[in-house]
Amino acid sequence: MYAERMGMLPPYLFARIDEMKAAKIRAGVDVIDLGVGDPDLPTPSFVVEELCRAARDPAHHHYPSYAGMPDYREAVAGWYRRRFGVDLDPATEVLALMGSKDGIAHAPEAFVNPGDYVLVPSPGYPVYRTSTLFAEGRVYEMPLLAENHFIPALEDIPKKVAGSAALMFLNYPNNPTSAVTLPGFFESAVEFAREHGIIIIHDNAYSEISYDGYRAPSFLETEGAREVAIEMHSLSKTYNMTGWRIGMAVGNREILAGLGRVKTNVDSGVFDAVQRAAIAALSGPDDCVRDACRIYQERRDLLVGGLRELGFAVEAPRATFYVWMAVDDCMAFATRMLDEAGIVVTPGIGFGSGGDGYVRFALTRSTERIRQALERMEAMGL
Repeated sequence: MYAERMGMLPPYLFARIDEMKAAKIRAGVDVIDLGVGDPDLPTPSFVVEELCRAARDPAHHHYPSYAGMPDYREAVAGWYRRRFGVDLDPATEVLALMGSKDGIAHAPEAFVNPGDYVLVPSPGYPVYRTSTLFAEGRVYEMPLLAENHFIPALEDIPKKVAGSAALMFLNYPNNPTSAVTLPGFFESAVEFAREHGIIIIHDNAYSEISYDGYRAPSFLETEGAREVAIEMHSLSKTYNMTGWRIGMAVGNREILAGLGRVKTNVDSGVFDAVQRAAIAALSGPDDCVRDACRIYQERRDLLVGGLRELGFAVEAPRATFYVWMAVDDCMAFATRMLDEAGIVVTPGIGFGSGGDGYVRFALTRSTERIRQALERMEAMGL
């Protein structure tokens, strides 16, 4: 029944975890879900109100623009200018996305020929790998090692692989490791891409979730980045809008044109009312973002402190709402957590072979639920 390419795809781990979680809930277990990173905080009220207003306007009930309405692209450009000091041409250097997953999933279709390599961080967001396989590309895993601060060693990539690579995915602040970039790494990545003729796609979905005074950069702040790269960003994590499906790709106009050409053939753009709400978010006050970071930081401190008291060696992340923790056997640990304590955590192997030996906790539940999870872990004898 299925096409042969379906056999190349690994099961989407988050869907499998949802099935296991649902089975526990049906059995009457009070499950604490610290797995998938879906914010529990509400979308800011002024954004919801703008959606309601715009949805009532019949002018927004038609097909939207493929590239995004001009006002939305202007708002994106304005936000990038204020936040990162990056100037963008809204007409040619901004493309609306149905969330950054949309852009990540379709980019290889525009730039990868059968047999081309795609350089993928491991561990990393699973869609980097699956989108490559759908485009009949070959995945080359770039190990993200603790001893390298979870930064790929570009010099270790074989020249034959680099010479046959079409794309490289990067993601800082990083999911799932919560690592942040180091000084000089983006510059090295630009030089590497120039040398080998590689397009870089930087996934910057977590740039606004940060702590302890850290402010994540845009890849486009790097000199020469716009010659070789585009960056994708999403309102999902920043404004608690995971279900709204709205984001953007920005940067090199030729790369964006290629991605846009694919998208015009596979979707019809983002509902205009959602774009209007996104304009309100990007142009409005950022108090809601600061408040969210404060809440996540409180949860981070509670979870990290509790895990350390239980004897685990764990770093406090400077960004994202994830805590990445080393364990002996990630699948055994995650299974035991669910079976014995009703706690969902994500086994690192679901993010690629580089995630084996780790689990990821998401800070997307209240301090009360995190405290309960720690109490259950203590009762397990962990």
